[in-house]
Amino acid sequence: MHIRPYQPGDRDAVHDICIRTADAGQDASGSYADPGVLPNIFAHPYAELEPELAFVVDDNGRAVGYVLGTADTTTFVRRFRAEWLPRVGDRYPAPEGEPGSPDEVMAYLLHTPERMILPDLVDYPAHLHIDLLPDHQRAGWGRKLIGTFTEALRRAGVPGVHLGMISENRAARAFYDRLGFHVIDVADPGPLTYLGLRL
Repeated sequence: MHIRPYQPGDRDAVHDICIRTADAGQDASGSYADPGVLPNIFAHPYAELEPELAFVVDDNGRAVGYVLGTADTTTFVRRFRAEWLPRVGDRYPAPEGEPGSPDEVMAYLLHTPERMILPDLVDYPAHLHIDLLPDHQRAGWGRKLIGTFTEALRRAGVPGVHLGMISENRAARAFYDRLGFHVIDVADPGPLTYLGLRL
């Protein structure tokens, strides 16, 4: 096993990993009528818009985990709106009114990328998403993926990185604490806790 840059041939594996870990690290495939909305929000746009910041754990030629993200959230949001949303938005129509189902909640997130731009995160312009299949967790690969990603950010001169995690996910919180992430106070965090790391 080793970490390497993402390749286009990893797309299907990344798609699968995203769905199988989207419920606080557990399989989310049964929670949505079309779970494909998840990687189309949280994985594919990053791999396609900023492939230089996409890395996978390779196990005998197959991706079993990944880290991906953006060096600058504001720029990414503009590109998501202009370049990504026209490609997938019709498959997941924006809900009319308040979202009433898990699929509608995700469709709302897809159609409102500007929600990612928060004034409280200005000192941490980069953000990331990381997922590993359960069989490959707790073996040090998460730490190595974060290290690979943050080193790429440092080389690019990025001052800080943030992420948003479901507040109830205690295992993930303990992982990020061990890596030196700290809580960033956000005016209206919703169900998320925002964590940051200065680079």
